[in-house]
Amino acid sequence: MTPATETNMSANAEKIDHQAVSRGPDQPPRAAKPVRRLRWFIIVGVLLAILVGGVVGFNAFRSHMIAQFFANNKPPPITVSAAEAKLEVIPNTLRTVGELAAVHQVNVTSDVSGRVTDVLFTAGSHVTEGQPLVQLFDKPDQGDLASYKAQARVAELSLDRAKQLAVRQFGPQATVDQAQAAFDQANAGIAKTEAIISQKLVRAPFDGVLGVRHVEVGQFLTAGTQIVSLTDLSKLYANFTVTEKDSGRLAVGQVVRISVDAYPGKTFDGAITTIEPQIATDTRNIRAQATIANPEKILKPGMFATTTVVLPDNPAVVTVPETAIEFTLYGDSVYLIKEKKADDGKTSLTAERTFVRTGERANGRVAITQGLQAGDKVVAVGQLRLQSGAAVEISKDPLPPIISPPPRH
Repeated sequence: MTPATETNMSANAEKIDHQAVSRGPDQPPRAAKPVRRLRWFIIVGVLLAILVGGVVGFNAFRSHMIAQFFANNKPPPITVSAAEAKLEVIPNTLRTVGELAAVHQVNVTSDVSGRVTDVLFTAGSHVTEGQPLVQLFDKPDQGDLASYKAQARVAELSLDRAKQLAVRQFGPQATVDQAQAAFDQANAGIAKTEAIISQKLVRAPFDGVLGVRHVEVGQFLTAGTQIVSLTDLSKLYANFTVTEKDSGRLAVGQVVRISVDAYPGKTFDGAITTIEPQIATDTRNIRAQATIANPEKILKPGMFATTTVVLPDNPAVVTVPETAIEFTLYGDSVYLIKEKKADDGKTSLTAERTFVRTGERANGRVAITQGLQAGDKVVAVGQLRLQSGAAVEISKDPLPPIISPPPRH
């Protein structure tokens, strides 16, 4: 230890002893001054306040600058296609399904049994009423006819002589009666034999188109055997059913339009001719029948048909294209195009989501019963890129063509 260190230690000891003597033996040592501690608390609090204020101010400044950036940098308007809400009459129709049936259709058969000697038709050809189709063997009947005709001639001569003798009173009236009976019997035999012969010549019962041939020359036919089918295609029946709820809307004479899968896009008009007077107890449906003209003969019996009954028109309603409607679980809505005027006098277009209530649909358009007025413009194409309030620009391109939905089977 150096002399200087020893000197300092002695001085400090003397100083402590002097303080202890001056306080006295019974007085406690004095506490350190709180001034320095309070000063440090104040300094730390001020520094924390400055730090927190700086962070809050920075966040507020940043939010303000971000908002100002987006306010001054708006995205360009989105190009959409617009359509105008129109006031028009939606066709009032009742759509259902059915099938076609022939007005006249029959399987041509023979009334009697016999062997086919000649086939007088070509399968698939058009025939007229009374045209011969099949000849059965009738030689014995032709012989019987000749015999009866000969008997009729003899009986006629005998009757004439008996009448002349009776007039001159040279013969009794009984002879005349017998001769008359013989003559009538011979004519009856002729008529019967001619009927049998006509049965063995099978003819077309009405005008129509023949089907596939089922007989050959030399084949023995029994009575009732099918020879060929014959169908009249000039008119067809459209048989369809509607529910009990819709039965009161049907009436004889209403226009009916049908479409078939074989000719997509083509419709055939007719009218209701028959309505079943009772409702089926198992299905609670009522059956109706319409007659359809088929001048081109392209419709065939048995075809599945989509049937549309044209009902009286309802009052006009506001309509928009189906593409303008967004169907969601929360409701149906459209984007209504509104004109907005800025402070500088310039105008812009915005799209506002508007909830609507929809009604009937027809020809690609939807009836709006609530939410729009005639003349309003709505977004028809381009809704997927929009949000409510977004700026839009109407495209000059025409709207895409409306494609009718396929029939529901």
